[in-house]
Amino acid sequence: MFRNIKLKRLFSPVMASLITLGLVMNTQAANAQGGDLVAAMLSDAVALDPHGSNDVPSSIVAYNIYESLVKFDLNNELQPVLATSWRNVDDLTVEFTLREGVKFHDGSDLTAEVVKANFDRLLDPAIASPRTFLFSMIEEVIVVDDLTVQFKTEFPFAPLLAHLAHSGGALISGEAIERDYAEMANGRSPGSFISSNPVGTGYFQFESWTPGSELKLVRNEDYWGENAKLDSVTFKVVPESLTRVSELETGFAHIIDPVMPSDMSRVDRMPNASLYRKSATSLAYLGFNTQKAPFDNANVRRAISMAVNKEDIVAGVYNNTGIAAVGPIAPGVFGFDDSVTPTPYDMDQARELLAQEGFANGFSTTIWTNDNPSRIQIAEYVQSKLSDLGVRASIEVLEWGAYLQNTANGQHDMFILGWSTPTLDADYAMYALFHSSQQGSAGNRSFFANDDLDRLLDAGRQETDPALRLQYYKEAQELLVDLAPMMYLWHQEYLLGVSDSVKNFEMLPTNIYLLQDTYIED
Repeated sequence: MFRNIKLKRLFSPVMASLITLGLVMNTQAANAQGGDLVAAMLSDAVALDPHGSNDVPSSIVAYNIYESLVKFDLNNELQPVLATSWRNVDDLTVEFTLREGVKFHDGSDLTAEVVKANFDRLLDPAIASPRTFLFSMIEEVIVVDDLTVQFKTEFPFAPLLAHLAHSGGALISGEAIERDYAEMANGRSPGSFISSNPVGTGYFQFESWTPGSELKLVRNEDYWGENAKLDSVTFKVVPESLTRVSELETGFAHIIDPVMPSDMSRVDRMPNASLYRKSATSLAYLGFNTQKAPFDNANVRRAISMAVNKEDIVAGVYNNTGIAAVGPIAPGVFGFDDSVTPTPYDMDQARELLAQEGFANGFSTTIWTNDNPSRIQIAEYVQSKLSDLGVRASIEVLEWGAYLQNTANGQHDMFILGWSTPTLDADYAMYALFHSSQQGSAGNRSFFANDDLDRLLDAGRQETDPALRLQYYKEAQELLVDLAPMMYLWHQEYLLGVSDSVKNFEMLPTNIYLLQDTYIED
């Protein structure tokens, strides 16, 4: 008995040291899941007002500051966030129950009144939000009680939840909204206060921003859910692709975005990093002005489409990243149907169609593009293939602003552009691009109009039965492949470089970073 006491006393300092060492090791292990993640980006955010910007760099940052009522997970399934549940009251009304106890970064509460204030702001003409189109079908937001809110739409709108999951539906602190309106009354532009003082409910909160240089977020220690593992995230602007690669190689950046196709092998050979690839929901396309001869003739459009081997573009321009497109909808988007038959690559049939329409000797036309290097390469490839048909196509490269304005005004013959589908729903992928009501700047720069297609697209967005919606969109895709208002070229693959020390990094097919569970392991 006495010996046991003596032994305990003898070893107690050692045991104390071991306990101390264990605490230190545990603390170090916890710290290993912290750190400052540095992401070297091609472009800076434009604005941190989620209602006032429509660009990807801004959305990546905003997604990690703000939250929406619902979100998409990595399986493209809708999940609750600030709303815990929802139900259809009738064909025009959806009711949401809000999560209790959620606070914004400024300490204010999430309530139904705040939700209403956000969507009233989104639809306010004085704000002129570029994301109004996402929610223009909403007639009224009704506060039932503090934690219950209803959305009433002008017509039954099946993809409402998908639109609410878009980063444009992110919720801003009600106090920040009031302050922004007060600043507007003093002559400042809409969003000026919010963009420089972004206040959401997210697991990161804003710390600092030096425009053109870097933007920093820090962990929200009072987050309603599970805290982020990282201490902070720094988005650093590095426009030069080779400089981004060097920063990853030397450890000055943990993530680089994007990796150019020509740099893929260099990144993948790095001993300390690897290439991260993610299939996207975007479409690259060559559009025809269907109200301008000879592209008002469907057979001419079919012939041009048959003269281009899309696989050559995927291999030659994009280094075998992404996939050749069959129609306008990318895999992973609701409504995609892999049974739709693609337009074949068939030069002989292309020649027959042109001869049948009186163009056996071809014709002269133009291909417009902006100064995007990949699009210029596509234009040059298409120009070469069309010359084999006797079609003499000259290439015109326009400044971005003039390019958008002139194609919206219908001054083009053919043009190369892209479209993404952040809602992961066929309505977004097709309605703006092809419905006759959307001609021009709204999205339909092909100026395509077809009564049968309009009926299918109208039915698809108003039908609540998913099976019927899929059938409508299958028929719409088959019609669009047949009538060929555009040549569907390529569905993008996002390419990033990621350090091996970065764990649990994931990205949505919309290029949005999911950083809540990400950490750095030294």
